[in-house]
Amino acid sequence: MTPQFAVIGLVASDLAASVAFYRRLGLVFPEGSEDQPHVEAELPGGLTLALDTEATVRSFHPAWQPPAGGGRTALAFKCETPAAVDAVYGDLVGAGYHGELKPWDAFWGMRYAVVHDPDGNGVDLFAQLPSAE
Repeated sequence: MTPQFAVIGLVASDLAASVAFYRRLGLVFPEGSEDQPHVEAELPGGLTLALDTEATVRSFHPAWQPPAGGGRTALAFKCETPAAVDAVYGDLVGAGYHGELKPWDAFWGMRYAVVHDPDGNGVDLFAQLPSAE
């Protein structure tokens, strides 16, 4: 049950400018992305680049502040199940890594958690929640 690297997330202070920049580099974002709070582009090899506005990040992490001098990235690792998010988070925190956000069921349909790597970079852990039917 090894987590899979899946998403590179960037927090954009000006999402339209970020979308325009990455489009110039050949990434494909849906039409109208400039006006959205969250957009994604598929990367080669099956990875995804996700751009979020600062307001989007604050919607689930109200205390978040943009770092001074850079650091607007987050690596995200896909887990097989919601329970695996909890297990991986517990393993990392138990090993002494900083747990930034304990696992929670996010409004976008995923189990989510955030830990820091040794340099303080955010590393997201996530899994799709089962559909409520």
